[in-house]
Amino acid sequence: MNARRPLVIGNWKMNLDFVEALHLVQQLGVLLKNRPVEHTDVVVAAPFVDLRSVSSIIDSERFAIALGAQHVNSQENGPHTGEISTSMLKRLNVEWVLVGHSERRVHYFMSDEIVAETLRSVVRVGQHAVLCVGEELSIRESDQHEAFVAAQLKSALRGLDEKFHALVTVAYEPLWAIGTGVNATSAQVSEMTALLRTVLRSLSFTSPQVLYGGSVNAENAALLVRESDVDGFLVGGASLKAESFYAILQACDDCYAIKR
Repeated sequence: MNARRPLVIGNWKMNLDFVEALHLVQQLGVLLKNRPVEHTDVVVAAPFVDLRSVSSIIDSERFAIALGAQHVNSQENGPHTGEISTSMLKRLNVEWVLVGHSERRVHYFMSDEIVAETLRSVVRVGQHAVLCVGEELSIRESDQHEAFVAAQLKSALRGLDEKFHALVTVAYEPLWAIGTGVNATSAQVSEMTALLRTVLRSLSFTSPQVLYGGSVNAENAALLVRESDVDGFLVGGASLKAESFYAILQACDDCYAIKR
């Protein structure tokens, strides 16, 4: 029996202006009110310019949705043009922050050191950090994926005060499966989930929460929940439509209801 409560996060990436974001969260909220997911926590990670609008509608309608951000700067304030701090996010009721997403690492040169600094800045203010790790296809093909991902995890979490452990969720997102339509098999996800849990326990995490991200849809979500030990999903493109995202939520919720 899995005692960890599953979590599904919709990462909207650089999509949806504030009007489109309002429409999407309203549609999703209505679906959740009409048929709630009882076993699954729901988060949407909106672009910065949408956060205020999305926060307002979630609060006013009392939707069972938590708000997330896709990135944050590790510094509290100062000469960092274009950046956002944790205190700015907290003012907008942001509870979750993605840290070290592969697109930030690859396209914006976010090093392991910056990932570690950012994660600490997030948890210090009481927000939940979703630490993203994962390998490129060349690394997997050279059979170095386990060592690579373990090193990412240890770099970000080694020495983190245990009082912050409950605020850390890990998302395994192989780069070769993100936005490609090719998702990892349940066997591959199980293998990496087991590795991540082993590394996390070696770092004194007692009940680590591990998500999977990479071309997730309703069909493979149900399969992955049934056949692997994931605690939920980090969803990209399928989270941009209320119906497709809700289908993933429902698939996850139904499977966890059976597993419990």
